Amino acid sequence: MVRTVIDPVTRIEGHLRVELEVNNNVITDAWVSSTLFRGFEQILKDRAPQDAFYISQRISGGSPISHGHTCSAAVDSAFKVTIPNNARIIRNIVEGSQFLHSHILWFYNMAILDWVDVSQALRADIAATYSLAEQAGTSPADFAGVQAHLKNLADGGQLSIFTNAWFNNPAYAATMPPELALIAMAHYLEALHYQSEASTISAIIGGKMPHIMTSIPGGTAFVPTDEKLERILQRFMAIRDWIQNTMVPDTLALAPYYPEALNYGKGVGRFLAYGVFDRESRQPEDRYLPSGVIAEGLNLSSVDETKILEYVDRSFYAPYPQGAKQGLRPAAGITQPVAPKYDTRSQNGKYTWAKAPRYDGKAMEVGGLSRVLVAYLRGVSPVKDLVDTVLAKLGASGKPEVLISTLGRTAARPLESLYVANTMIDQVNELVASLKGGDSEFFKPYADDEGAGVGMWEAPQGALLHAVDVKGRKIQNYQCVAPSTWNISPRNANSNTRGPLEEALVGVPCTDLKQPLEALRTVHSFDPSATCAVHAIDAKEGSRPPVWAGPGGVG
Repeated sequence: MVRTVIDPVTRIEGHLRVELEVNNNVITDAWVSSTLFRGFEQILKDRAPQDAFYISQRISGGSPISHGHTCSAAVDSAFKVTIPNNARIIRNIVEGSQFLHSHILWFYNMAILDWVDVSQALRADIAATYSLAEQAGTSPADFAGVQAHLKNLADGGQLSIFTNAWFNNPAYAATMPPELALIAMAHYLEALHYQSEASTISAIIGGKMPHIMTSIPGGTAFVPTDEKLERILQRFMAIRDWIQNTMVPDTLALAPYYPEALNYGKGVGRFLAYGVFDRESRQPEDRYLPSGVIAEGLNLSSVDETKILEYVDRSFYAPYPQGAKQGLRPAAGITQPVAPKYDTRSQNGKYTWAKAPRYDGKAMEVGGLSRVLVAYLRGVSPVKDLVDTVLAKLGASGKPEVLISTLGRTAARPLESLYVANTMIDQVNELVASLKGGDSEFFKPYADDEGAGVGMWEAPQGALLHAVDVKGRKIQNYQCVAPSTWNISPRNANSNTRGPLEEALVGVPCTDLKQPLEALRTVHSFDPSATCAVHAIDAKEGSRPPVWAGPGGVG
């Protein structure tokens, strides 16, 4: 048995460290550590509640809109505000633009290089590449130009974003044709344009991107014009067409080469989604992507916020007043950092800045797979149709449990992207109809002296909760449970069971100890960051293998 460390797996808001025990080329244990304390809870204390919308977005550069919306929902709740219908739709639209930006960025510029050896694209036959693209139903591109560009990089010895990639890693599918690698690389470059188009929508509505200015408590400060709505609609339609004709077909083309990835990375097998994109009913279970809790065996129930507790037994925080084994509800949370002393060798050692949230005492996975499974089980027909298409392609018709895996988790978000894009087109048309019908309300004033509220929403990476307590027009306590807090959570003293990502890594193959590509696939499938620069250290040999220029960044 040896230990291997992947450090850092860089996140937007900090860094991630993954320590692995490997035995006979299989991971047998894992510890996932957040290595940076940021302290937004302290920053927000004694601020005006309206300030929280702007400050809390800085928690994440990758999903600032989601933090802003969840914050505004918490403040709305605290002061008992029901935002106008137009504001509901506008929040949905700008949230949808961020979802599409995040999903495209993650799939192509972050995750796909875990599945495609870019060096193989140099061997592709151009005519065969066009033929394969047509056969796979994915969009054509300037394949000759992309290949020539890659060759220039290789011949010049300056590999740019592909510097020190794990070329010819044995975990890449040996049967994948080089033409498919070239298709993926061409679309990798196209993705840069379409994620930019999605962010442009955010900027039109929010005044800028990242960190929008308009989804304030009480509603929205954005008042749309016909010209702006037309620009937004055209972009959503172009993004939708590209996802439908490129992103989803690419997913279906790549998946059959990695059937083994359906057998690892399963995680805890329990899922949580708060839901996102409100319908007029404003009920979380009725959202376009609805809320729900999935227990073992795909048993679906409703979310009960009172069952959420956070623990700090293995985290770099002082024990709660009730004792180390007693969790706290997020709204009553305490964030008191202590000097870190990293220890994964002891059962009681602390090893992360992440707390350990639990639902009814159990670790829960959050994210795209959670949302898709909840929507599937709630019978959201467009999602169910997409999932059934993929299951048929994988030879697993009627078996959504197959998606609970590294490959399934990776495939879920391209499918969700298509549904979100279509939903956003409908939302723009609904807003146009509302305005034509004479509805001109976008904001409701409110009294802001005292109140406590909780906002529960979704970021692209998963379930997001903000809790605010206001007295005398100042924030007394502010707590945030981000998606990665769930997914990268450590053990907790009550059960000493692993967090979702830790559990997902157990049983993952490790074909090459110095280049643990299967482990990185599993880490990236949770999307713990928007850009990654990853390197690995063999703890037994003490060597430092080549740096992986992880998708989205150079090591």
